Amino acid sequence: MIYRRAVEFAIKIALALNCRINNRTIFHRKNYFYPDMPKNYQISQYDLPLGIEGFLDVNMGDYIRRVGITRVHMEEDTGKLLHSGKTGRISESEGSIVDFNSAGTPLIEIVTEPDIRTPEEAKEYMILLRNLLLYLDVSNCSMEEGSLRCDANVSIRLAGESILGTRAELKNLNSFKFLQKGLEYEIDRQTKLLGSGGKVIQQTRHYDNISGTTKALRSKEEAHDYRYFPEPDLAPMLIGGDMVEKIRKTIVELPDKKAKKYREDLGLSSYDADFLAGDRKLAGYFEKCLECYGDAKAIANWIMGDFSALANKEKIHISESSVIPTNLCAMLGMIDNGKISLKIAKTVFEEMFDTGNDPASIIKARGLEQISDSGELEGVIEEVINENPGPVKQYREGKKKAIGFLIGQIMARTKGKANPKLVNEIIIKKLG
Repeated sequence: MIYRRAVEFAIKIALALNCRINNRTIFHRKNYFYPDMPKNYQISQYDLPLGIEGFLDVNMGDYIRRVGITRVHMEEDTGKLLHSGKTGRISESEGSIVDFNSAGTPLIEIVTEPDIRTPEEAKEYMILLRNLLLYLDVSNCSMEEGSLRCDANVSIRLAGESILGTRAELKNLNSFKFLQKGLEYEIDRQTKLLGSGGKVIQQTRHYDNISGTTKALRSKEEAHDYRYFPEPDLAPMLIGGDMVEKIRKTIVELPDKKAKKYREDLGLSSYDADFLAGDRKLAGYFEKCLECYGDAKAIANWIMGDFSALANKEKIHISESSVIPTNLCAMLGMIDNGKISLKIAKTVFEEMFDTGNDPASIIKARGLEQISDSGELEGVIEEVINENPGPVKQYREGKKKAIGFLIGQIMARTKGKANPKLVNEIIIKKLG
């Protein structure tokens, strides 16, 4: 039985990856013996995958790496092998166990062309792919839970050669960090092996994050070793153009287009635009803020600065915090109209984050409203000037930095509530 929802998800992913959809596809039996598949075969797509010839552009800052997508195909998941021993992952005893909870469930595999050149590119590709899948709402993409997994093939070639050497596959890398570290080690291993006159063996390897090394699991089979033949219990799938177009219309604005809009329409930097657009929930929060406050850069600065710092500390997503977009915008407006200073805003924001209260009630309850009355400030400034003749003399003799000490004293006396711009104007006028 073919699960229709899984087929729709696979088509959605293939379209988002700029693939061409095959209107006819079939399933095969992939025959092999391994403990994670006790029936000795896996149902998979072989020579007629669902999606082919796509690409994904990865922004590396100084350049764009276009990664070709060879195929997007469907198959059934296998079991999960858990090993004990020196790492103590299961128990104190030596051995392995198999978890069959995921066996037989639908799995979508995305295969790339050999276009990725460095471990850093591989990491950024996976981060971009994960963000894309989250936008499509086809998976929670948790690498820890196994709903997103990565196998990486590593091949190197000697200088002056055009053909890549024998490849080794790193299996089930379950974090972006381990992906990069595993590739760095494997490239170094193969380079040293070839440099010493040895040969790379085609095999499947495991990255051990404790030792920081890769270890051989088994020899790597070729396609003919699996003795593929058409799955007799599943009829060929015929995918109509109407179905494809219906699914295409459900695809939301994707990260690359959203980031481009942020750069061109809102004037954000590439870094800011990519940061905000890379996370669907974060982009949604940002756009809700734009509905009630017009300065995109100010919103971005708060989201990427104080807001992200507090959210990371509490290990929550910004969209899950107590600070609703309208309250953040209200606080930004108060900074603009001089009701609170930037320094006080940080205090107000921390309380907004902790309590969910609106900024106006926090400012009123704690007496944090900025002092913008010229008469009141002039009195404080006169006192500070009279009590600090040394810095005053230094300033009048041309040492302009001395004014910083005086302003600091004024801010201290007003408990940070003095309007900094107004203080600066008055004190410069009084000092001549």
